[in-house]
Amino acid sequence: MRRVDGLDDLDDLVGLVAEPGDVDARFARQLALPGFELETQRALQRARVLVIGAGGLGSSVLPALAALGVGTIGIVDDDTVETSNLPRQTIHTPHDVGRLKTTSAAEKLRMLSPTTRVVEHPVRLTAHDAAALVGDYDLLVDGSDNFPTRYLANDIAALLGIPLVWGSVSRFGGQVSAVAPGSPDYRDLFPTPPPPGSVRSCAEDGVYPPACAMTAALMVAEVVKLLGGPGEPLLGRVAIVDALTARLSEVRFVRAPEREPVTALVDYELLCGLPSASEEVTAAALREELDGPEAPALLDVREPWEVDLVALPGAIALPLARLDELAESDESGIGPDDRLVIYCHHGVRSAAALTRLRERGFTRVRHLRGGIDAWATEVDPSMRRY
Repeated sequence: MRRVDGLDDLDDLVGLVAEPGDVDARFARQLALPGFELETQRALQRARVLVIGAGGLGSSVLPALAALGVGTIGIVDDDTVETSNLPRQTIHTPHDVGRLKTTSAAEKLRMLSPTTRVVEHPVRLTAHDAAALVGDYDLLVDGSDNFPTRYLANDIAALLGIPLVWGSVSRFGGQVSAVAPGSPDYRDLFPTPPPPGSVRSCAEDGVYPPACAMTAALMVAEVVKLLGGPGEPLLGRVAIVDALTARLSEVRFVRAPEREPVTALVDYELLCGLPSASEEVTAAALREELDGPEAPALLDVREPWEVDLVALPGAIALPLARLDELAESDESGIGPDDRLVIYCHHGVRSAAALTRLRERGFTRVRHLRGGIDAWATEVDPSMRRY
């Protein structure tokens, strides 16, 4: 074995187990790498890393960080495991369907790395609690699937002065970048969010499981670099993964010279053009309205295959991509002055649909917060989840 920072052989490394808080023989192959010194491993073990999302990206990022020896790993996710998650969210099993993703993921990490402290945060990261939650960590990893959280993650990392690694996936590809204090960040690359509904969801476009794994692997490598490991971090660069061709490409970007620095957190739903609280209805409130004398009409903007799995009785099904047909046709029986509640799977597409219908003159439209998933959780637990 190569001499590593004063170690002559594996026996010397194994001997370190007796020293509390130090490395053990699990990490011998890492320490054999050029540039991956003993202090690198100790830095990983001291590190506190918060991962946003235990879904397609988090399912690969989280176990890799634990196996590398990261000392404390926090998991932020308010979602539960669904059957359609399993092909790409591989930290979860069929046994975990219906459980909190934080609980399912934490259970696997503790088995994988008993020396890692795992902290569960079964909440949605918001501007209200971001400073208190993220402030306990040294590095932030954003594997979220929505633009409000991506902008929030960028801004809270900037305010706290901690590094950030972010990744995203869509269909057969993914993107990864890293941010350090003072480097170009997400707002330099994307100064303004895309219009609501302009970026199709995974349910609409699908997502290739290997693209998640490939993207997540690059994210983990960036975490190691930012914590003192060997290599050149993706600062001011975005790595673009194409799983179909097995090609990697790169886009470089710089700090926007006239950009205002981040000085405070904002309303990220408003920033991204999403509905206000007054335009939402909870599952419990909707149930009461549907049982009342003036029940609103229901519009389901999910894809046909989703509707076939489960739907609310009496809902008109019209995929988000065909939403303009509602405003242009009388066949649905719904007009701009009718009371209307839109729903989808989790509330993302319905929020985009609401904005578009508002622009077309629909004045009495709301959307179901949390989508049909919230209905299954809060109103009808027997409803089939997917």
